[in-house]
Amino acid sequence: MIVRKVDTFSGHRDSVYTIISDRSGQGFYSAGADGYVIHWDLTRPDLGKLVARIGASVYAMSLHQEGNALWIGQNYEGIQVLDLENNKVERTARITSAAIFDIKIHENIALIALGDGVIVVMDIPSFAVKKHIKIAGKSIRSLSVNPLTGEFASGDSEHNVHIFDLAGLTLKRTIRSHTNSVFSVQYSKDGQYLFSAGRDAHLKIWDVGQGYEAAADIPAHMYAINDVKFSPDGTLFATCSMDKSVKVWETSSFKLRKIIDRARHAGHGTSVNKLLWTSFENQLISCSDDRMISVWEVL
Repeated sequence: MIVRKVDTFSGHRDSVYTIISDRSGQGFYSAGADGYVIHWDLTRPDLGKLVARIGASVYAMSLHQEGNALWIGQNYEGIQVLDLENNKVERTARITSAAIFDIKIHENIALIALGDGVIVVMDIPSFAVKKHIKIAGKSIRSLSVNPLTGEFASGDSEHNVHIFDLAGLTLKRTIRSHTNSVFSVQYSKDGQYLFSAGRDAHLKIWDVGQGYEAAADIPAHMYAINDVKFSPDGTLFATCSMDKSVKVWETSSFKLRKIIDRARHAGHGTSVNKLLWTSFENQLISCSDDRMISVWEVL
């Protein structure tokens, strides 16, 4: 496997916490501690476009493609919905005064993970809160939807992974296995596995079809694992960590294939917070506390 650094995008004035695809294949949005939301085009790396100034740290965004709208979680003031055609905030909902750590949109609902241990379910057409799911005493850090099984998963700072029925929004099972906060949950592309990772630096893999039995437990990094993302074809996945590295793994065997770090690939100098694996030339994007967004070609 060959990994080559393609570009570095600089434009943020503070830590970059989140990156998401714009669904075009070659564009993405970034946001972070400076409250800026910037749109980037992988074919024109020097021309980032500021689309919103939110005024507080942003940990989470999600694209509602049908509505051509970007949902932004603004710390302390809830949800802001940006009309992408006019680059204008068209809706706001003060659903919480807690931090918003993740937003996942599925069909006509938005699942929103909060710092007070609540998952808020919003109905998108009416823009109204449909349900509050109180599941933890501490932060819900990550959400992942499995449309193939009709489930979604959450990871929280009480070290737990919870599995919910997507239609009924009811709790189905709780997995207690991590020894510290769970920062990332992610279903595999085929929906057969759930990956979880967090502050204990372990990557844990659960077999969905076997009642979420443990399939692997890998001491994957030196420090906290912040995110897990799959390649577009699902054959590889990447993890990123507070140890400043990104690692690329084989999905079928869970074996490590490549380490991307400062010494070997001029990687990040501080914690790597989020990943995005695009279909544009199989490029993997990482963002960091060092204010930089790096683009890697994986061959």
